[in-house]
Amino acid sequence: MNNFSAGAAQTDITPPLGTIVNGEFVAFYAHTIHDLLYSKALVLQNGGTTLAIVIVDICAMDKEFISEVKKEITKLTGIPAENTLIAATHTHYAGSILDLLGGPCDLPYRKSLGKKIVQSVTEAVKKLQPAKIGFAAVDVPEHVVCRRYYMKPGYKAVNPVTGELDIIKTNPAGGEAYIDRRASEIDPELSAIAIQSISGEWISLLANYSMHYVGDCANGTITADYFAVFARHITANLKAGENFIAMLSNGTSGEANIWDFLQPDRYPKEEHQKKELIGRDLAEKLYEALKNIEWQTDPSLSASFKYVTLGVRKPSAAEVEAAKKIVTQTDYRLIHPDAEAMPKIYAREQVFLNEYPDTIEFPVQALKIGDIIIGALGGEFFAETGLALKEKIGTGKYFTITMANGYIGYIPPAHEIEKGGYETWRCRTSHVKEDGEHIVRNELYEMAGRRP
Repeated sequence: MNNFSAGAAQTDITPPLGTIVNGEFVAFYAHTIHDLLYSKALVLQNGGTTLAIVIVDICAMDKEFISEVKKEITKLTGIPAENTLIAATHTHYAGSILDLLGGPCDLPYRKSLGKKIVQSVTEAVKKLQPAKIGFAAVDVPEHVVCRRYYMKPGYKAVNPVTGELDIIKTNPAGGEAYIDRRASEIDPELSAIAIQSISGEWISLLANYSMHYVGDCANGTITADYFAVFARHITANLKAGENFIAMLSNGTSGEANIWDFLQPDRYPKEEHQKKELIGRDLAEKLYEALKNIEWQTDPSLSASFKYVTLGVRKPSAAEVEAAKKIVTQTDYRLIHPDAEAMPKIYAREQVFLNEYPDTIEFPVQALKIGDIIIGALGGEFFAETGLALKEKIGTGKYFTITMANGYIGYIPPAHEIEKGGYETWRCRTSHVKEDGEHIVRNELYEMAGRRP
């Protein structure tokens, strides 16, 4: 007897023109809509347990916002908050619902988004039907590179927070001649869970790839980036029906993108063409891997969720006073995101960060679907974290979804913080103490049923 069922749905969350767009050092405003944005929901049910996975086309969502959304989902569907995973794709071309560096929150968009996310889940619940599920994976290393580089002598990688020189430079535009080598390995795996009805009709697919975003268009453009291109092409490849929901989640991509400074000419330069090439190729490669899928018709379901206490890296009293002097002399309306602006942008961050508590509560979650395990972490993690989790958990059917259930910012391993680079510069989007990554990694090991 098959007790397992699944349903999927999506809701249009495209912001109106003029909406604030964040994810950059300064604010931009939506002036062009290239493709629609969605909240995509997958609901799984077996016996008395229901799981919901929601992937939202947005840069980031804070845990306070997500907690309120989960409360409404529970109220309307009965799905417990700890059984619901809500994550951002991390496209940098979507509406803003929280402050990120110089990009403020767009309050009207924040107020409207929550209801639409809830709607995607309630619609998915209505579509529950007997189903089967499987796992597939394929390595696609050619579309993701480490964006952190060791530089040759003579290059000055200035840290705008401390004024000192970093060992690592992130995205060394203009300094290509000084590049020595990449700083770390990436995670090349494209993983997915696939869901069909018992009769073989496609219901949904949730994929995961550890590549930041493509970003091949003008700021102020609204687009779901390569995540949407992948969804469109995998749907076509599978010849799935109009109710099929394809999702691509962001893995451990904190230091991984496809702005390749060693091979800058290997992709087309025209707007939107790089994401089109990458999304199409990912879909083709996963389509081939899906041909060998093994289906489970009665997988057990479970969820674990916990807030972990992490320390905060805060500026000293002297650093705060120095930062305040810079802020008093800066008109932030006129800031342009160039090298001269960086100390001013990060001075403002030190003033704000000084008001933070000494500790934060960080969301960690694990979902188990038969022999498949999905980890969920509320920040941007390096590939090292994701690769270590895959190796230690050791099932061969595991991936990590990041920017999930909240957004703290970057949480690099301690040794990467020591090296510096953009991802480590102390600010509201990189402020967890050096031991934070290790604490979170171990917590997720335990939730997944494996001990470090």
